[in-house]
Amino acid sequence: MNLNEKIIKKDKYGPEYVIEVYDSSIGMEGFLVIDNTVLGPGKGGIRMTLGVTSEEVYRLARTMTWKNALAGIPFGGAKAGIVWKGGDDLLKKQFVQSFAKAIKPFLIKKYIAGPDVNTGEKEMQWFVEAVGNLRAATGKPSKLCHPSGERCGLPHELGSTGFGVAQATAIAIKMKGLDIKQTTVAIEGFGNVGEFTLRHLVGMGAKIAAVTDRSGGAYDKNGLDEKTLLRLKQQKKSPVEYPGGTKIKTAQIFGLPVDVLIPAAVTDSINEKNKKEIKAKIIVEGSNIPMRESIEEEFFRKGILVVPDFVANAGGVISSYAEYRGYSHEKMFRLVEKKIKNATTAVLKQSLKENRNPREVAMEMAVRKVEEKTEKRRK
Repeated sequence: MNLNEKIIKKDKYGPEYVIEVYDSSIGMEGFLVIDNTVLGPGKGGIRMTLGVTSEEVYRLARTMTWKNALAGIPFGGAKAGIVWKGGDDLLKKQFVQSFAKAIKPFLIKKYIAGPDVNTGEKEMQWFVEAVGNLRAATGKPSKLCHPSGERCGLPHELGSTGFGVAQATAIAIKMKGLDIKQTTVAIEGFGNVGEFTLRHLVGMGAKIAAVTDRSGGAYDKNGLDEKTLLRLKQQKKSPVEYPGGTKIKTAQIFGLPVDVLIPAAVTDSINEKNKKEIKAKIIVEGSNIPMRESIEEEFFRKGILVVPDFVANAGGVISSYAEYRGYSHEKMFRLVEKKIKNATTAVLKQSLKENRNPREVAMEMAVRKVEEKTEKRRK
């Protein structure tokens, strides 16, 4: 039996395709999982990490199925991954374009690519150039437009995902009965999502008490200075170099006495080893699958409010839909704000009213949309 058959669970929702590709000439190994296309072509980004596996890509693709359904956009769920040991841009471009060509038969009708971990607007431009079709990916550079000069790219560097995470966080804080201006927040991860989550939460008056990346970070219960952190980011330095507060190791952020914890880095960063350290009252999942569902259930029983990933971080895929439709930057942000606020409010209101795990409530809402469309197709 293939190992994937043991770890990729097949059910009535999918996955429709599990594709593994390999280019022996450069050693490129990649995965594409198209989970469900009932609502539209599968949508999900391409991550490039050393440890990416078909199981991880499958879990993320399934998350995208529910995320797109809950957001109310006509996309199905999919995800892709390329095993990336690191290297210069020339090699990275070769890997991205080799992968693009390998999965070309599935593009547009079944799968539309986008940015994810270690991929951004540059990689998306490489991707569409390799297959000769601008519609094959979203998250492209804003200068990359249709020959008509319209339908330009909306890169994730604009910060749509972090903007959405901040909106979801503000709603969770309010529903927990807290004052955002007195609320302390810890952000694990200072990439695109972490940076823009910080920017927008500071704008709402929240105190960012801690920020970390893989090298470490800084903590100050009275709040870190936004401008100093962003200056470090611009200089490609780690928040561990913040000139003040207390220097902390990356793992220490999970045990800090803050009101809100936002994991915005990698999969399973909250796990069996550190789950008991969590002191936050609210966890907003900025990254995809930052913990197993069983751990979310434990937190729910303890009274910790967890806003699931496919509710909180849907800003990126909503932006992708806006780009797909040819919307402007401004219209895209208005759409992200509206959809994230609506989804988060609906899920948390029902969760608190019925005393049920927010993921369970959100899943019911998303599954209902997929099943309704499936039934219509059968008629």
